[in-house]
Order: sequence, then structure tokens, then C-alpha cells
Amino acid sequence: MRAVEILAASELRTLGDTLRAAGKVVVWTNGCFDLLHAGHARLLTAARALGDVLVVGVNSDASVRRLKGPHRPVLPEAERAELVASLQCVDHVVVFDEDTPEACIERLRPHVHCKGADYAPPHGKLVPEAALIESNGGRVAFLPLLEGISTTELVRRIQALPPGG
Repeated sequence: MRAVEILAASELRTLGDTLRAAGKVVVWTNGCFDLLHAGHARLLTAARALGDVLVVGVNSDASVRRLKGPHRPVLPEAERAELVASLQCVDHVVVFDEDTPEACIERLRPHVHCKGADYAPPHGKLVPEAALIESNGGRVAFLPLLEGISTTELVRRIQALPPGG
């Protein structure tokens, strides 16, 4: 059984340098991964298919609260990181405190940065780290989402359950 170590953000530069020196294509993606679901699994599998090594950033609890509100995350960062690390397609996991992954990306310098299709131009959400990726010779890849599946939707469905249901 393989064990994926959960790295400190400070270890990303060394990891990136080592992987690049070995000729590996490094892929990065990130997210809250609160209530891991099939959409996450498919996105991470698709991201891994774009390179040799997949490094996944998981937003810290404080970051999730700033991004999603005071009642999130549902699961604490250590559990979310452990769940992501347990997936076969994931090679490395790092928990980060910032609201965007730019500091991690600057250290790692991945070849490919994966985002969900909801970020794709021309009508997608802003990808503030895109310029940084491209300045390092990398590219942003937009991956398909699983329609109707999101953590927000799962939370809504759970809240709608009858008591004891």
C-alpha cells in the first residue's frame, strides 16, 4: 500500500525542483474538498492524466471559512487532506492558508494547473494564478465537472433530510 505524505508548503520548492530535474511533468490542482464526492474524484483523475505527478492543494479551515462562510468546512483540514491523499491518482498533498494557491504555485512551478470547467473562458470565474503559471512556462487546463454534484449541493441535501432521516 502506498502512503502519500502530506507536505508542508515550504517543501514544495524542493519537490518541484526534484521532479523537474527528473523530467517529470508536474500537475497541480487545488480546492476545499469538503465532503469529498464523485466530482472531486473524477476531476483529480483527469488532472493526473495530464502529467506524471499530481500535487493537490487543500485549503486550510481558515481559508475555507473566508471563502465559503462561517459554517464551513464540514470536515477539518486534516481529514480533508487525508481523504484526498487516499486517492490512487494523488501523489502529494499540501494544506495552504491563503485564499488562492499562488504562493504554492510559485514554489512548485507546475507544468499544468487544473481548474474545473466553471473557470473556463469566456464566462468562467477568474483564475488569478493563471499569469503566474504562464510566466513559468506552464498552462492552465480546464476539466469537465460532474453536473449536479457539488459540496454545496450535498450540504443542502443533508440539511433537507427529516430528523433521524
